[in-house]
Amino acid sequence: MQANIFMDKAFWTTVDRYIVAHLLPADSALEQAQAASAKAGLPDIAVSPNHGKLLYLLAKILGAKRILEIGTLGGYSTIWLARALAPGGSLITLEFDPKHADVARANIGQAGLGRVVQVRVGAALEVLPLLEAEGRGPFDVIFIDADKINTVPYFTWAMKLSHPGSLIIVDNVVRDGAVADAASTDASVQGMQRFYEAVKAEPRVDATAIQTVGIKGYDGMAILRVKDGA
Repeated sequence: MQANIFMDKAFWTTVDRYIVAHLLPADSALEQAQAASAKAGLPDIAVSPNHGKLLYLLAKILGAKRILEIGTLGGYSTIWLARALAPGGSLITLEFDPKHADVARANIGQAGLGRVVQVRVGAALEVLPLLEAEGRGPFDVIFIDADKINTVPYFTWAMKLSHPGSLIIVDNVVRDGAVADAASTDASVQGMQRFYEAVKAEPRVDATAIQTVGIKGYDGMAILRVKDGA
């Protein structure tokens, strides 16, 4: 086996598809959501099937009854998370773009989850204070997958809307490895670097991050748990 295949997205994609073929049964609702999002011209930046299943498993293991998602896109990750809800649970997802929100609502409805998912449209940093005012928290799982520049304020709000034992998951925290480049001038990379510094300075969470490869390339997720007594 040649060493360079370990930096080959085509190779990672082949392995990803092998895993999906064996561990993720065909799912018409998820496939429809992907197809509808592509047809509507949404960017191809949703989580991969493997990572969607990871979100599902984490929420399911936790027994989540209240989930908050920051960044809906076409609702692909929303469907995964909503399926993990405990009986009587609900999910609120925030989307800035009205077009994306419309596509997501249709996909979520097609998946039979319209009754447990609420799509809120608007800038997340404007909607999050409204959720607090409405008493919508605390949430058991909070998934952050929106614009990377504002990851720190999203994390700050996640802490406000959490409780001891809450799980906070943040996507795209590796950025092709550029997150470790102190000289990077990329605004999204800098946003993630600020996020790492914020987590490092936050004593109320236990946190780690995993590097991932696959059909979405080289990136990763941060997984944080709000400490007991926080």
